[in-house]
Amino acid sequence: MNGPDRLPWRSLLQAGLLAAPAGAAARDDANRPLLASLLAGQAAGEGCLPADLGLGAERHAALLRDYFPGCPLPPAPDSRLDLPEAEELQRLLRDHLAPGLASADWMADILTAACIGRDHLWQDLGLNDRNELSQLMFINFPALAAANTGDMKWKKFLYRQFCAREGIYVCPAPSCGVCADHAKCFGPEN
Repeated sequence: MNGPDRLPWRSLLQAGLLAAPAGAAARDDANRPLLASLLAGQAAGEGCLPADLGLGAERHAALLRDYFPGCPLPPAPDSRLDLPEAEELQRLLRDHLAPGLASADWMADILTAACIGRDHLWQDLGLNDRNELSQLMFINFPALAAANTGDMKWKKFLYRQFCAREGIYVCPAPSCGVCADHAKCFGPEN
């Protein structure tokens, strides 16, 4: 399903997921609408996330069971993440998890799995737009998100943080403001 027909179907699926009678903890979780958007995007064929969202079959099943009971989406088999820097990216994200938000750990794995894609991170996640990704970042990784003071594109920002942490400096310019590729890192993401 593509073109204009996809949008109403995606929106209906997302609304249906959110209408599921989840328990209070899941229902009140700030990630629930974002998880519904990820699942709806995936069902609509958007993004590059594996069937299990990068969570593994058990955790994916728990997500569907606890957050979207009666979900029409099928359970998913374990996927294999072929991203050499996956462990380091997960560690970067987990070091910045929002305290007291259990689902933030899922988001660390989901974001890492989406980094394998070639589009903007919000597109690789199958989200509606970049604003949803920014919301996801601020909810789940507030200190890390706050460090993106120049509103750098999120995937570039994450890799820049990862590289700096590992002592890898690949940008030839002394600062972003004087870099010839500034627009590639900070331009619009449509």
